[in-house]
Amino acid sequence: MTQWNWDRLKTFDKLQDAAGHMLRMTNTPQAPWVVLDGSDDRYRNLTVGKVMLDAIRARLASPEPARPPVAPMVRVDTDGRNVLTELDLTLKLEDRQYESELSRWQARLFELTRDPRFKNRAVVCAFEGADAAGKGGAIRRISSALDARQYQIVPVAAPNEAEKAQPYLWRFWHHLPRRGHLTIFDRTWYGRVLVERVEGFCSENDWLRAYNEINDFEHELSAAGIIVIKFWLQTSRDEQLRRFEERAKVPFKQFKITEEDWRNREKWDAYQQAVCDMVERTSTGEAPWTLVESDDKRYARVKVLRTLCERLEAELERGIPGGKASGLPAGIWDDARAQGSSGDKPHKGRGKTKSKSKSKSKSKSKGKGKKKKARKG
Repeated sequence: MTQWNWDRLKTFDKLQDAAGHMLRMTNTPQAPWVVLDGSDDRYRNLTVGKVMLDAIRARLASPEPARPPVAPMVRVDTDGRNVLTELDLTLKLEDRQYESELSRWQARLFELTRDPRFKNRAVVCAFEGADAAGKGGAIRRISSALDARQYQIVPVAAPNEAEKAQPYLWRFWHHLPRRGHLTIFDRTWYGRVLVERVEGFCSENDWLRAYNEINDFEHELSAAGIIVIKFWLQTSRDEQLRRFEERAKVPFKQFKITEEDWRNREKWDAYQQAVCDMVERTSTGEAPWTLVESDDKRYARVKVLRTLCERLEAELERGIPGGKASGLPAGIWDDARAQGSSGDKPHKGRGKTKSKSKSKSKSKSKGKGKKKKARKG
C-alpha cells in the first residue's frame, strides 16, 4: 500500500460513477465488459479464467467472423475532374528565387522549433506521393533546418511478420514524437488505402474501414497536442517517366528504381483514384491534406516548407490542447503539466539539508559573536 492508494480511497464514490459511465459508453458486442465481484480472491481468479476459457473455445468453434458492413465509395466525377487533375503542375521557381525562398522558410522553421511554446507541442509530418515525386528531397530540406536532436525520420516499408500479428496502426505508435520534437514519416499509415488497396494486399472491407480508423487515430494525436501535417506530392505521368529513365541511367541513382516501380506505372489510374478517395475521406479540420505540385522539385520543396511553417505558427498561436485558446478537450496534457510542475520542485531531502546547514552556520556565527564579547569584557 502506498499513499497513492489511500488518496484514491478518498475519491471512491467519484471513481465508481466514472467507472459506471465508462462501462455504459464502451460496452459493445465486439468487446463486452465482464463485471466481477473482487472481494474474494479465489472466486475472482477462478471466474476470470473460466470467462477467458469459454470465450476462446467459442471463438475457435465458430467460423470466420462476418465482417461488419462498410459504406461503399460514392463518387461524383462525371466530368472527369478531381483534386489531382485540377493541380497546376506547370508551377516553377527560378534558381535565384528558389534559393531566397528556401533560406527564408528554413530560417523561419528553425525559429519556430526554438520557440518556448513549442516545448509543449509536437509535430508529425506525413509524406505520401507518387513514385519519384521528390519526397526524399523535401524531407532533407526540412531536416537541414532542424536540430539533429529534435527530430527523427521514419521510412515506412512493408510490415514484417511481428507487425502483421498486431493491429494495423500498432507499428506507428512507437515512432510518435514526445513534446518539443518532430517525427517525419516517409510513407505512412495511408498505405492501407493506397498500395494495399490497389495491389489487393487486404480485403475491401479492410481498406474501407481504414478511413475511419485513420481519422480516429489522427484525432487522438491532435487531442494530445500533436500537430499532424500531411503532404501528397503529385507529378504528371510524363515527368515521372522522365525521372525513372534518369534514375536508370545514372549509376548512383539506380538503387532508387526497381521493377516494382515500372510495374506500378501500369496501374496509374487505379492509384490516382485511390488518392482522390483518400483525400476526400481523410482530409479533416485537424489534419488536412496539402497537395503539392511536384513537377518542379524546387517549387515543391518551398511549398512544403512554407506550409509547415504557416501551420506550425498558427497552432502555436492557438495554444496547447485543453487551454482557453485551443478549444480541444483537456486530457493527458493536464496530467503531464501537473507531473512536470511537481518534478521541477527540489527534492525534500535536499531542502532539509540546506536548512540544517544554514541553521548550523547561524549558530556558529552566534557562538563566535558571544566569544568576542566575552574577550572584550
